[in-house]
Amino acid sequence: MTFTRLTRACAALILCAGVSTYALAHNPMCECKEIPGEQIQCTGGFSDGSGAPGVTLDVIGYDETILVPGKLGEDSTLTFKKPSAEFYVLFDAGPGHVVEIDQADIQPQ
Repeated sequence: MTFTRLTRACAALILCAGVSTYALAHNPMCECKEIPGEQIQCTGGFSDGSGAPGVTLDVIGYDETILVPGKLGEDSTLTFKKPSAEFYVLFDAGPGHVVEIDQADIQPQ
């Protein structure tokens, strides 16, 4: 391999490594907490600090029925009345960007 080809190959590897690091830095995040009035407030976003307005956040019963269909608001939050049935929260920003939060993991504020 000539010096020019070696330089190009190294540059390509460095560029690919930088792109893959950026792709991994965009992980979905969601946090839910119980707030006064038998309410649950969930906040979604991504690990790079960006919000997630408009992203689907559904409250689903253990029997897989959707108890509360929803989308995050402009402030990347959704507040809903705590269901009487057992449930989990599904934050779904697309393939590979899904977070599930079981009701047992939701703590009071």
